[in-house]
Amino acid sequence: MPSLSAYDRSLDYSYAPGIFPSMEAVRKAPGLVRRLLVSSQAQDSAGAKELIALCGESRIRVETADRALARLSGKGNCYAAAVFEKRWAKPDPRADHVVLHHPSDAGNLGTILRTALGFGYRDVVLIGPCADVFHPHVVRASMGALFSLRVKEYASFEDYRAACSGRAFYPFMLDGSVTLEEALAQRREGPVSLIFGNEGAGLPGDFAAVGTPVRIAHSQDIDSLNLAVAAAIGMYRFRA
Repeated sequence: MPSLSAYDRSLDYSYAPGIFPSMEAVRKAPGLVRRLLVSSQAQDSAGAKELIALCGESRIRVETADRALARLSGKGNCYAAAVFEKRWAKPDPRADHVVLHHPSDAGNLGTILRTALGFGYRDVVLIGPCADVFHPHVVRASMGALFSLRVKEYASFEDYRAACSGRAFYPFMLDGSVTLEEALAQRREGPVSLIFGNEGAGLPGDFAAVGTPVRIAHSQDIDSLNLAVAAAIGMYRFRA
């Protein structure tokens, strides 16, 4: 087998660090998993045994790789990592989409992926430039949710809108023209795109002309909600 490199965005593969994220990769996307790295300290644990058995069922190579895992994690508590092939998936035009415009924080992105899956959203769209969704930190923060989602990155929102028309757009903005409750009351049948901006800058002002701009009401004691929190509220309320 070819040697592995430290993660880089230009590589065609990445790592799912941790036993549970690795298990999700093997269970949900076995065709993408190239091999499994396991720590010698964890081979006898129940989780590692189950993971190795799953790899056996899918004929995935298992390697003891303490040094590689230490390099990958930067610390000594990473006991497994699935090496997987990067692959984009086009969003389902019939489904609701979560659209993230220039997200920059890996932890936020991973949390939003996990939350999207928890609330039944299978399609996540990224508008670049943005954080690398295949970065091991994002994969771990998502707890492997990435492998159950269709994720696609577009160079611009215009490219996404051209590819996925015929839906209602709801950009979430601090000065949105309608409250979340009003947007829900006015919602019509058909798929929607919930659009969220960058952690620091939010959505550009021209999004006020895109669909129905929505604001989440909160007290004046804060200037805004954390991106992952705002996305969770929006996703939950549109599913309720």
